[in-house]
Amino acid sequence: MSRRYDCADAGDRETGLREAASAIRRGELVVLPTDTLYGIGADAFSPEAVGALLDAKGRGRNMPSPVLVGSPTTLHGLVTDFSEQAWELVDAFWPGGLTLVAKHQPSLRWDLGDTRGTVAVRMPLHPVALELLNNVGPMAVSSANRTGGPSPSTCDDAFSQLGDSVSVYLDGGNADFGMASSIVDVTGKVPVLLRAGAISAEQLREVVPDLEAGS
Repeated sequence: MSRRYDCADAGDRETGLREAASAIRRGELVVLPTDTLYGIGADAFSPEAVGALLDAKGRGRNMPSPVLVGSPTTLHGLVTDFSEQAWELVDAFWPGGLTLVAKHQPSLRWDLGDTRGTVAVRMPLHPVALELLNNVGPMAVSSANRTGGPSPSTCDDAFSQLGDSVSVYLDGGNADFGMASSIVDVTGKVPVLLRAGAISAEQLREVVPDLEAGS
């Protein structure tokens, strides 16, 4: 049976974060608040846990899970060929609603799905998410809804779709934006906007003027 913790209550938040970290280390799933939407998370380095995450969402390996990190410095161990423009985007918009698609380190022993050597990575601007990430390390995190279902801006939204497939729900109230992150591909010479979301193309071009729109 799932457990739910109200992160507006100091005691419940402390207990919930401890239980969530334990669940992640056991290879179980957790729902957590972020600055954009609620996410369903698992240990990024446990193929079994990531597989359970994809199953809970009803998603195939052709739609791999993004990864959330608790600090920009974590990128040094996760990505390679990270351009100066990519670092400028990190400096400008992290933590926040920007996901970057980068080439991952070939030595990493993880299986996020059919990533073709890339990883979609983001640092969220939410204290509960950051505390959990800084405790357990990088997590595979995707929006906490069934594939094709409504985007979850509350813990109730997430529970109504995922139910007992998740061990721990961390309730952080309403998501600030209720909108998915913007996604920029930084694997090539020129950044490419794959999805407009919480950060507009105009805001992004203030930092990287040659940003291209994806097809």
